Formats: sequence, structure tokens, C-alpha cells
Amino acid sequence: MREMDQLLLATARAETRHFWFRGFRRFVTPLLRRATHGISDARLVDFGCGTGANLNLLGQFGRAYGFDLTFVGLRLGRQAGRTRLVQASVADAPLLTSAFDVVTSFDVLYGLPESVERAAVTEMFRVLKPGGYAVVNVAALDCLKGDHSVLGREVRRYNRQSLSRLLTGAGFHIERITYTNASLFLPMLLVRTYQRWRGLPEEAEAESDITVPPAPVNLLLTAVLHLETTWVRWFNNPVGSSLLCLARKPGRRTPGLTADQGPRTDLHPGPETYGLRLSEISHS
Repeated sequence: MREMDQLLLATARAETRHFWFRGFRRFVTPLLRRATHGISDARLVDFGCGTGANLNLLGQFGRAYGFDLTFVGLRLGRQAGRTRLVQASVADAPLLTSAFDVVTSFDVLYGLPESVERAAVTEMFRVLKPGGYAVVNVAALDCLKGDHSVLGREVRRYNRQSLSRLLTGAGFHIERITYTNASLFLPMLLVRTYQRWRGLPEEAEAESDITVPPAPVNLLLTAVLHLETTWVRWFNNPVGSSLLCLARKPGRRTPGLTADQGPRTDLHPGPETYGLRLSEISHS
């Protein structure tokens, strides 16, 4: 089985109940609310959507779409009833320019080669309407590299400066950037320091890092992160295992579609496309 397919299967088993995913959704929700404030029928798109599970959250704020290069994730999403999914690369999005109010990238950029990483951010900027927002979540701090880094195929972990530099280099203005999961930082630091000391495992042996813990432990850690999400609404964390950013494309927001080019005619749906056809994702 391909390494990324294994990650997606492990994620699909965990993303509903695992404390990390529960905390993540609570961290992200206020930023999505801010990004869509005052907009009726907002259009949101998730770059590198995996199984499409986050479209359930994005759909609370408007019409949500997603695309990913990996077929296994899209198949799992389709089986779960998510239809606004398409197969495509984050470095060459099959979307109109200036067509979306919000773009998201959740734990995708850290696994991309540098050239693809920069192309993906450029594409996020391109498809946003003027005044639109990007919500980005990435793995943070090199000192937290561990078993999960193997499963997630991390190329890099970010700090505030490196993520800000990447986004501003594409033209974004940073509105908010904070570390998250700070409440678990010390135990994670100890565990992952030990993991690096004893040597990181092979891909097949790293899956336990994303397995849902026993119910009492999972409930306790969920509660800890829920408390932190209340704090982080008002204050930025100085450390954490993830880095969450709200960035804005300069310009004034205007209602309706403001695309400055027609449909992407150089990309055509093939038999591998799952969910929406490429031409539909920018018009439906």
C-alpha cells in the first residue's frame, strides 16, 4: 500500500473521535466564522482535502468544495456521502481565478516539496476573491518531530516566521497566527524527544501515533484541548504542535463571482475523477 494511502486510511478511522481532530475543529471554527462574516452563500474550498471530512465543518459556513490528488481519500469521502470532491493537484487547482471567499489548507503544506509548496500557496492566492481569506494549519516546531512525522511524510515543520514568510511572499496579509495544542506541548516534547532518541520507525509501525486512545484518555485530552480553545480565542500561544494562520488577500470584498478569467480549459476530467467534474466545481 502506498504510504499516503496508509495515512488517509488511518486518518479516516480516527478523525471523528480522536482528541486531536476534535480540538482542531474547535480551533479552526472561530477563524472560519471571522472569514465568512457578513457574506451570504460563501464559497469555500479545501486544498488537499484528503477524505473530505472537513467539508462537514466548512459546509456550516457556505458551499464547501474540496480536492485532493490521492484517489483513496476521495473514495473514502464518496463512500461517506461527500459529493463535492474532485481529484486534482494543489499546485494546479482546476478553479477560476478570484472565485472563492475562503480557501483552506489543513496539514498539507508541510508534506510538499518546496517548489510544490510555493505553487500551492500561489494557487490559493489566485482563486481567492479580493478581500478573501485563507485558513492554514501546519505542523509546528522541529523539536516535535517524531513517529507522526513518519506517518505524515513531513518534509518540514514550521515556526511563525517561516509560515508568515511563505504566505506574505505569495501576497497575503497575515491577520492572525498562533500555535495550537500548547496545553499538550510538554508531554509531546518528552515523548517525541524519546522517539527521536530511539530512532523513528518504519511507515507501517508509525500508525499507532494516530490511533484513538482508550476512551477515558481520549475524553480527558479532548477536555484539555477544549479549555485551550477558549483561551486561544483571545491570546496567541507561544508554542504548540500546530501553527494556525488566518491570512487575507488584499482588496475589497464584493458580492458575487469576480473571476477575471474563464474556466480552465487546459484541465479535463478523466475516469479517475471522483465526485464533481472539474468544470462543475467553479460553477455549481
